[in-house]
Amino acid sequence: MTLNSTKSLPNLALLLASPRGFCAGVDRAIQIVEQTIAKFGAPVYVRHEIVHNRHVVERLEDMGAIFVDTLSDCPDDRPVVFSAHGVPKNIPAKAKSRNMVYLDATCPLVSKVHIEAQRHSAQDKEILLIGHKGHPEVIGTMGQVEDGVITLIETDADAQNYIAKDPANIALVTQTTLSVDDTATIINILKSRFPDIKMPHKEDICYATTNRQAAVKAIAERCDLLLVIGGHNSSNSQRLVEVGRTAGAKEAVLISDASKIDWNMVSKAKSVGLTAGASAPEYLTEGVIAAMRERYTVSVENVEVTKEDVIFRLPALLRPPKIKKTT
Repeated sequence: MTLNSTKSLPNLALLLASPRGFCAGVDRAIQIVEQTIAKFGAPVYVRHEIVHNRHVVERLEDMGAIFVDTLSDCPDDRPVVFSAHGVPKNIPAKAKSRNMVYLDATCPLVSKVHIEAQRHSAQDKEILLIGHKGHPEVIGTMGQVEDGVITLIETDADAQNYIAKDPANIALVTQTTLSVDDTATIINILKSRFPDIKMPHKEDICYATTNRQAAVKAIAERCDLLLVIGGHNSSNSQRLVEVGRTAGAKEAVLISDASKIDWNMVSKAKSVGLTAGASAPEYLTEGVIAAMRERYTVSVENVEVTKEDVIFRLPALLRPPKIKKTT
């Protein structure tokens, strides 16, 4: 392509939301799989997709990871990693009973919700969980306590219609990847109906979900089209699409990578917003920008609402041994 032909390309304003992409929990989970393979060799089994992104999963498969649905699919003599979404407490117990080497890649912020649920259960509280039925994180959280102890609240109507056994003895936990605004509405309903409801010490929706939604809100009104990079089974990515539409983007769509861009939609837009869910690697964002630059003269404006510096430690089994100081 010559310089003259480059000048003839139509202009496109690209608003790049920041923060976007990998969060500390996702980064930790992927490192756990990578380092488990490095330490024990292939294959390493992973119960459920480590994170909800096919690009990540396929890269780890190429390295020697085998993704399975149940622990019974794993042999006793190979390591198994539990996904970032968390698992019911009976899963590690079964692995331990089989003398398996297992590593728990549950995001520490999800583990915090697990601990809250266990504490509330020990206090004989009615536990309400705001979340989406069937999501692995919800299954894992509900599996921390006996069946029937947690009631799932998915909608405003669920919150309005819940009948409490003891209105003064209710506790609340939430899935970490929900829409901040939608969850706030449900919480307000529950608070108005049950003033004594026990709230989390710190909001359960994780910092990364909150920050990525805030970044989308910061650009949405200026976007003719908002592109969200992420897996279609990724809750936090789907929420970014919803938040974008609610916050004023004329169109908002979820794409897995640059190959899924609807260029007809882009051609109708003067200003395009771009973000990525917490399980989408940055090279996918770079791929989308590169694809746009092949067709447009792109001006990129980075809109940053906050900086993130959170780092989560790896499990003890993968940390380097401490060197004893000699006197």
